[in-house]
Amino acid sequence: MQAIRLEEVSKQWGEARAVDRVTFEAEPGSLVVLLGPSGCGKSTTLRLIAGLEQVDTGRVLIDGRDVTALPPSQRRLAMVFQSYALFPHLSVAENILFGLTARRVARTERARRLARAAELLGLGGLLERKPGQLSGGQQQRVALGRAIVAEQPLCLMDEPLSNLDAQLRQEMRHEIRALQQSLGMTLLYVTHDQAEAMSMADRVILMNQGRIEQDAAPAELYDRPASLFAARFIGTPPMNLLPLADGPGGAVVRGTAGPPLFAGGGEGLALGLRPETVTLAGAAEEGLATEVLAAEYLGADSIVALRAGEARLSVRLAGRIRPQPGEPLRVTWPGAAAHLFDLSTGRRLDEAAGIRLGAVRRRLA
Repeated sequence: MQAIRLEEVSKQWGEARAVDRVTFEAEPGSLVVLLGPSGCGKSTTLRLIAGLEQVDTGRVLIDGRDVTALPPSQRRLAMVFQSYALFPHLSVAENILFGLTARRVARTERARRLARAAELLGLGGLLERKPGQLSGGQQQRVALGRAIVAEQPLCLMDEPLSNLDAQLRQEMRHEIRALQQSLGMTLLYVTHDQAEAMSMADRVILMNQGRIEQDAAPAELYDRPASLFAARFIGTPPMNLLPLADGPGGAVVRGTAGPPLFAGGGEGLALGLRPETVTLAGAAEEGLATEVLAAEYLGADSIVALRAGEARLSVRLAGRIRPQPGEPLRVTWPGAAAHLFDLSTGRRLDEAAGIRLGAVRRRLA
């Protein structure tokens, strides 16, 4: 049985469809991330699961029970909001226990749950403080504590780390993941930050314009993006997408004379390459001819921006590389690193164009 299942769920605001026939499942004890840019429908999807918004069409099931028409209080879940939603006049302990107090849970039971949450989150010495006396990370822990004491098998988090600085976000990512695993809860987590998604999730559901673009494990999302959108959204720098054209000897990068990448036409297709898979060619006559546009030194590696015909591409190279703008460079890549996309549909062509990709790999390997 799935902890959460959405079946063709849609939500419309006037003429705009915020969520468009979304279907997915989350297994018990898993951490599933809804990822995407602002306005893609990920937070609306979370609010539909929580019952904070009403579903227009489709069904929401939690532990096999249809909760589509039930109020939030009957859905057996906890939620952590982006704003933390702490009461400034209440102490840390009172904030954590607010929901239990409202539900008239027995005092001894409240004390037991508070002690457990405080121990898990390292809040033991802060229980008498007010939220205004806490750092951003400590306030986040209080919001997590309120979700923990609810002792619900399902927890929803709506961009809980967006108000923190980069270093604290990294620390809290590790803490949330460790907490989810130790408690064995099912966690549905919304973020626009791909680093959070890739480092925390068992599965990532990438959304775009209200629809699911790809539903996969983080490694598969990175290694085999299903669409142009997924290829560009995941990765820093994102995947290079080089438009192709028909050349005398086969498909070539548009605006170049070659070399041909595979036999047959390339018009309407794009070649995808991760920046770290592209390397400098060993001999002057090998590889794809490019011109340097700029270079950034980042310490451990350098990002070099290049132009090849009508295409721009980024290359990640180890160490300090400082070519001059306008300098010619030739680059190559292993055949297995090549991805092929249909520009008209935006979809990956692995299955439909297996022969083409096989040719790419033989020629470039």
